[in-house]
Amino acid sequence: MTEPTASGPTEGQPPRKPVQLTDVADYEELLAEQDLVLLEFVTSGCGICASMEPVLGGVARNAPGVVATVNAGLVPDLAAEFDVRSVPTLVILRDGEEVARFDDGFQPAEPLVNELETYATR
Repeated sequence: MTEPTASGPTEGQPPRKPVQLTDVADYEELLAEQDLVLLEFVTSGCGICASMEPVLGGVARNAPGVVATVNAGLVPDLAAEFDVRSVPTLVILRDGEEVARFDDGFQPAEPLVNELETYATR
């Protein structure tokens, strides 16, 4: 798992910018460490995915939980596990279980933050 460096987490705190998951082991490690995760599945060359980068950066800084990005083309087993059929696909996990999904294109920050806040308090 590629950890943020300049604005990395303090002890016990989640990263405040999206982390890159490069394999299934990274994903499993993240789930073992974090209760609330927003996974973004992308592919190289996806314009909508690229436009989501600053949005997810803001979500990572302002919402509870961890934002993680997975390149579906490079980690196909994880994309298949989540039945990713289009990108970007965003999946919110609480305690390792899918609780929400956004798979219809560009998403503004507000509904993502609201959803994360909802599940952070459960």
